[in-house]
Amino acid sequence: MQKENYQIVLERTLKTIEKEERRPRLLLHSCCGPCSSYALEYLSHYFDITVYYYNPNISPAAEFTHRAEEQQKLIAQMPLEGEVSCIVGEYDPETFFAMAKGREQEPEGGQRCFDCYTLRLKKTAEAAKAGGFDYFTTTLSISPHKNAQVLNAIGKELAETYGVSYLFSDFKKKNGYKRSCELSEQYHLYRQDYCGCPFSKAEAEARRKAIHGE
Repeated sequence: MQKENYQIVLERTLKTIEKEERRPRLLLHSCCGPCSSYALEYLSHYFDITVYYYNPNISPAAEFTHRAEEQQKLIAQMPLEGEVSCIVGEYDPETFFAMAKGREQEPEGGQRCFDCYTLRLKKTAEAAKAGGFDYFTTTLSISPHKNAQVLNAIGKELAETYGVSYLFSDFKKKNGYKRSCELSEQYHLYRQDYCGCPFSKAEAEARRKAIHGE
């Protein structure tokens, strides 16, 4: 099956939005400030944005809090168009561990990760429905390690379930990931080297040891 170019899909949507009389409201799920930076710079021209920081996968609790603080710092400092605000969701790691139970040894990037996408996007869709948002989406596709085809398929299904439009996107396109690195440096953001869960952290530590021969 041919892969969909979700950057092209996004550009079509944005052209339509530009013709509308009012700015639509977007609930943007974010895993951290660095990953949201490019998406905020890009999308604030078209939407009033609420960043939804919901990430029960992040461990330990101090890491969750640190990333949330960096997210809020970025929003306060970036000169963005329109209204941009932030909601820090509940930290409920038990929900993530229940989802991952029995699959702790699976490699990163597989079905456990896809189910984690669903976990976070489902909560975002619920919040978008409750808050009367026009669209919802996620910053996760900015990462070269995240599967944009799977993310957008999940978003499409949840949009149909909750009746809120999903903003199809692949933020790593058009040098989006590169730009996020530049913005992270510009705003002195804490940039972690693992996705967030203890399993991805263990893999990152193993990679470091292999590189440094520890």
